[in-house]
Amino acid sequence: MHKLLIASKNPGKIKEIKDILLGIPYEIKSLNDIGLDIDVEETGKTFAENAILKAKTIGEKTGLITLADDSGLEVDALNGKPGIHSARYAAGNDMDRINKLLKELSGIPKEKRTARFVAVIVLYNPETKNTQIFEGVSEGYITEKPIGSSGFGYDPVFFNLGLGKTNAESTSEEKNKISHRARALKKCKEFILNNSLGV
Repeated sequence: MHKLLIASKNPGKIKEIKDILLGIPYEIKSLNDIGLDIDVEETGKTFAENAILKAKTIGEKTGLITLADDSGLEVDALNGKPGIHSARYAAGNDMDRINKLLKELSGIPKEKRTARFVAVIVLYNPETKNTQIFEGVSEGYITEKPIGSSGFGYDPVFFNLGLGKTNAESTSEEKNKISHRARALKKCKEFILNNSLGV
């Protein structure tokens, strides 16, 4: 069976991707599975540029068809920030980044706190040099304080309109049905099932 490599070492993300891609005719491996410790510097200006950079760098290094993603939170009142800098928006942990975001939105009313999570999934085949791009979006708004304890990143302050609650109040099953990454991955899965991965 051919291998498909997930360009990630994040256990939560790897599990989510494997769960959604269940049933594709490929053996799914992560960087952890193949013992490759590599950090690709994200120098792109968009989610797609960063995902392509990761997929191509790791695909060329391993010779494997590679799936990479880049995702983040865009807040309208902050002109789309934190955007591609979501994971590095503040030094420290998830809570430090959440606190910075809430501070910047202090005093902004609910109707102006609209936001969305965006995910871009890229499939790259190092043999054919072909690249496929899939995007998913999840609309919502930023709450005034963290609510819920599951998930990661900005989940406690992102009220997901599709779920009617914050991502952190949702089960992974609920979130995996309609999250931004799930939406992009479902498009990717459909492509894989309908095409031989000459991509």
